[in-house]
Amino acid sequence: MPYQQPLVPPVIHVADPVDLPLRAVGENGLCQVIAAKVLRRRRDGFELTVSASTGGTLFAEVVAAGDGVIRVRLAPGQDTRGRSAPVATLVRPGTCDEALIEEFDGGLRLSAGELVAEIVLDPWQLRFFDSTGRLLTEQNGVETDISERLRILPFGRSAVAGEIVAYHETFSAQPDEHFFGLGEKFTEFDKRGQRIISWNYDAFSAESERAYKNVPFYLSTRGYGVLVDSGMATEFDLCHSTHSCVQITVPDDQLDYYLIAGEDPGRIIDRYHALTGRPEVPPKWALGTWISTGYAAKETHSGGLVDSQEQVIQVARRIRERGIPCDVIHVDTQWQRYDHWSDFQWDTGRFPDPDAMLKELAELDFQVCLWINPYISHLSPVFREADALGILMRHEDGSTFVADSWHGAQPACGIIDLTNPAAVGWFQGILRALLRQGVSSFKTDFGEGVPVDAHAANGMSGKELHNVYSLIFNDVVAEVTQEVHGHRVVWARSSFTGGQRHCGQWSGDTNATFSSMASTLRGGLSYALSGVPFWTHDAGGFTGTPSAELYVRSAQFAALSPLTRFHGTSSRLPWDFGPVAEQAVKEALELRYRLMPYLYSAAVEAGRSGQPMMRPLLMAAFGEPAAWAADLEYLLGPDLLVAPVVSAVDPARHVYLPPGRWADFWTGAVHDGGRHVEVAKPLAQIPLFVRLASVIPMAEGGLTGPAFVQWGDGVASTRLRDEHGETTVEVQRRDGTVVVRSDGPVRVDRLAFPLVAGAAEPTDVVVDGERFSVTAVAGTATAVREAR
Repeated sequence: MPYQQPLVPPVIHVADPVDLPLRAVGENGLCQVIAAKVLRRRRDGFELTVSASTGGTLFAEVVAAGDGVIRVRLAPGQDTRGRSAPVATLVRPGTCDEALIEEFDGGLRLSAGELVAEIVLDPWQLRFFDSTGRLLTEQNGVETDISERLRILPFGRSAVAGEIVAYHETFSAQPDEHFFGLGEKFTEFDKRGQRIISWNYDAFSAESERAYKNVPFYLSTRGYGVLVDSGMATEFDLCHSTHSCVQITVPDDQLDYYLIAGEDPGRIIDRYHALTGRPEVPPKWALGTWISTGYAAKETHSGGLVDSQEQVIQVARRIRERGIPCDVIHVDTQWQRYDHWSDFQWDTGRFPDPDAMLKELAELDFQVCLWINPYISHLSPVFREADALGILMRHEDGSTFVADSWHGAQPACGIIDLTNPAAVGWFQGILRALLRQGVSSFKTDFGEGVPVDAHAANGMSGKELHNVYSLIFNDVVAEVTQEVHGHRVVWARSSFTGGQRHCGQWSGDTNATFSSMASTLRGGLSYALSGVPFWTHDAGGFTGTPSAELYVRSAQFAALSPLTRFHGTSSRLPWDFGPVAEQAVKEALELRYRLMPYLYSAAVEAGRSGQPMMRPLLMAAFGEPAAWAADLEYLLGPDLLVAPVVSAVDPARHVYLPPGRWADFWTGAVHDGGRHVEVAKPLAQIPLFVRLASVIPMAEGGLTGPAFVQWGDGVASTRLRDEHGETTVEVQRRDGTVVVRSDGPVRVDRLAFPLVAGAAEPTDVVVDGERFSVTAVAGTATAVREAR
């Protein structure tokens, strides 16, 4: 269970996990691996028979699963599989052509490219090194207290009252070692000292250990990551109970993990994707602004947000009239009857002619997203239909499981059993009709609410299905969306290992406060290091009413996030916060749209290499301890550094700049990196820096192609990726002379040179051998291809 103050009333949800049992005082139950013998020598590693401290033997294997990847498995037998395997393959091990196995006196060695595992057979010991011989980590099976009692759960398994309840592993942690990732975690960015359970919760906020999106994968500052292949409630004790150890406890039928080496987080994440799947890149329109027409928890307490067909059209027209950049109109819960959520049926009282509404929205050039979830109110006729078809989750006795999935805020619900092919076909049939009607995509809300005592058609219990259900839910929706519209965009709240294949996720029900905005940012950075590049949050926060200042600062953060959406329990429409705030938000979104060529290029790169769009600074300066602690700022793509204002109390904030030189986007002032600077910006500006000399492709008014904006003297290059392919542009600039070379389908017709301290204004610009004329455009020196 998540940890909280003992005297605070507990937050309990129908789908919370069951804690592991406690051993009785004096009860023995630990089974530790103590020795091993080679069962089979394979080309890619070793299969072993291991001796246990309690007697008997287990099966183990240590094999190469890719370049720089080694898999370790401990199980009752070779054919054992994890409990989630019947419905979800979370990890697909690869091969390593460079795998090399050796035997030495008393031990074994396996080399997998950049990673080496060494095994001492008796007594058992496993260590991991990089290819230079540097120790990355090693098993710890001897950590004791002053009374020589074992303080850890070493490589092995445990029983309580004679029943096997979990497998476990323990690694030694170096005193200066730090850990990151494990999903969208709203706690401190650095996970050292934390105890984390990989269990998808309805988090109720973004300020606790409860998280909607868990990924049992973490990275270490020593240059490796660990991925656990299990859908169960795996627990990670990262120097929490014992400062010198990382302990992993897996309540599954086996222990199955991958140690992944890499010289930097980008390399490790790329190898993680090779195991779990490459990210799905969204279409360009999905990178635009999403604006919700409103949410109301209760019809009688909606604050004027009772949605209707008329209101949706009015909002859409007003967005266009006021020139607010926007591509997607999101219609939330109230397109369905209030007490029927979610039965996927239009509330014809509020939406009498959805065909006409969808037609007008299309004419206004909007995509349309509808809210759904996989729970059906027992008051809806659709519940009775689904129940009669036998496609809902069941109790052990076969009766329909009706759950309080909404924590008392809505009628109890049935849960669609997506392990049942008949349920999938029925569900996709309903969604297919809506997509053909003109809906573009779905917000796949919830999905983390399968109770542990529910039962599925394929024989799995809710305990086994709970985490992976969110993946199945999003898969089912993405598949039918692709069938009808050719894209796989979903707007998902919950996820798990491999969730990067769902190319739209947001941070859930965040509070409308600055502190929640900060913890949301930490969650996004943790999620980026968990392999998911396309993520965002509700601008302004979801719960409550933000001040105008918070609304603007949060909107600026959203505008410079991988994706952007405005949605909350009260209005998040820019004109409802006064003219000053509206103008500031409009300018932030206009900046996003001007940056769209740069953002889309970063999105394509994320799909190819796994480099997230929103990059924690440690990705750019992995060897800099100061970057490890920079948890309230990030790189957006390779060359922009964003530092959202996360406090209303202090007008200035400290920003760490990675090594190199950085130009202030707004003033052109140049700062040396590798240090902190104090930054204060007016309400209309977000602290934003550009890597000196970098080239940023941007959309400028009236142009058919992008302009390339170059920031100061030096040499730099950029890769523009779009529907035409990839274009490389290299710029060399010194003392007013600029030489540009390009390669690719997009022709360079225009370059802009913002004022940067210490850089002379260009006077001589040559692009691919052709001299451009230089003039001032809106006060900025701009080189343009001369007309012929």
